[in-house]
Amino acid sequence: MSLNIQQVTKRFGQFTAVDQLSLDIPSGEMFGFLGANGAGKTTTFRMVLGLIDASEGQITWKGKKIDYSTSPEIGYLPEERGLYPKMKVSDQIVYLARLRGMEKKTIMEELNYWLDRFNVPQNVNKKVEELSKGNQQKIQFIASVIHKPSLLILDEPFSGLDPVNVELLKDAVREIKNNGTTIVFSSHRMEHVEELCESLCIMHKGRPVVHGGLKEIKRSFGKKNVVIHSDFDLLYLKDMKGVTKLKETTEGVLLQVESEDAAQSVFHDVVQKGFLRKFELEEPSLNDIFIEKVGTSYE
Repeated sequence: MSLNIQQVTKRFGQFTAVDQLSLDIPSGEMFGFLGANGAGKTTTFRMVLGLIDASEGQITWKGKKIDYSTSPEIGYLPEERGLYPKMKVSDQIVYLARLRGMEKKTIMEELNYWLDRFNVPQNVNKKVEELSKGNQQKIQFIASVIHKPSLLILDEPFSGLDPVNVELLKDAVREIKNNGTTIVFSSHRMEHVEELCESLCIMHKGRPVVHGGLKEIKRSFGKKNVVIHSDFDLLYLKDMKGVTKLKETTEGVLLQVESEDAAQSVFHDVVQKGFLRKFELEEPSLNDIFIEKVGTSYE
């Protein structure tokens, strides 16, 4: 039982926003969706939600086409926030959850649970416009999960939140996943995707350029990172065989090397030059992979 996107294309006039996209997102998994602005992520989400139709291809959830009958099973946190500023938080959530077929008593129980969970029980009777941006974001999140959807789509869920609230929201997302919900989320922050997702897709100009399990993607990338901290100059390493990139840091250098053998050669060389405070071989980061595949940094 999964979200299946098969050969999906979306055109707006002459412009192709999504081009022959095929993905299968297993049930109960957390899936990361990455890509620069304009890569086609939000357009894909809107097609999954049935808000816009695909020009070609088909999208199914649990083998069924997505329409009004499936909408109570789906939750969506849009990137552009969509709360009514003059409405009280409780009225807002009750209204949206009633549209999902929930009873008022259950809605209030769930709402109080989430407000306590997010440390803002005092906001229940405040108007949305009276809340800080971060607290509005929490209310928007509650609106997307209150009906316990089996598929949850989060478009940039952590944008505009301070680090404390990011952690609160991450914990909530993990809890929802552990209860069996399939979650698809896009984020500008590579480290959030690395931390939360088992699988991911990097989109570029409407097409997937990287797709698969996070561990396999990192393994197949081949290149490794080496962190070296020392008191002597390491810049000469940029000309060494097997070193593809060198970046200065405050305490030394960060290298990208072609293989573990190349890292070994670097180690043998630098260890003869003087004292090393740190020499560490790391997996490539998602950011490294993104830059390599898409040709630019994410931000």
